[in-house]
Amino acid sequence: MSVSYQGITFEPLYTKAQIAQIVETIAHRIATDYAGKQPHFICVLKGSVFFATDLLRALPMDCTMSFVQLSSYQGMASCGKVEEVLALNADIRGKDVIIIEDIIDSGLTMHAFKQRLEREQPASIALAALLFKPEQLLYEDARPDYYGAEITKEFVIGYGLDLDGLARNLPEIYKATK
Repeated sequence: MSVSYQGITFEPLYTKAQIAQIVETIAHRIATDYAGKQPHFICVLKGSVFFATDLLRALPMDCTMSFVQLSSYQGMASCGKVEEVLALNADIRGKDVIIIEDIIDSGLTMHAFKQRLEREQPASIALAALLFKPEQLLYEDARPDYYGAEITKEFVIGYGLDLDGLARNLPEIYKATK
């Protein structure tokens, strides 16, 4: 069933069951790679909050977490400038850090944020994203280490992804129709 926001029609892309499977797969890969470690997760608000919650609950390991809010979007397009709306308030020096993001497209936001985190000298920095748009990637250092699905350049909403703050609460993911 399609949905409409701001005059744009969106059709289903991933169901709740498909999303749950994607999250489980990512959690398994992280658990394998970080066995015996206690990573620190940084949830990028607001978009990744649903993904982060489900991902951390699926991990069979101890971990710590914190939140940041970064902004580079206005409507359906990036404005080209990354703003740290809510700053990181955790000491990450010497820790294995995994950033949790909803979607990576151009990579501008993660490129800028990873550079900022590197100044705090963590042991490592990895990136976990629910969705990845490889055709849109402009910053190679923003390529996710863990991601659930590759999509093309369509605009998506639901499961944390939004259009001007709307549709985050949809339990499925939808893509804009042409």
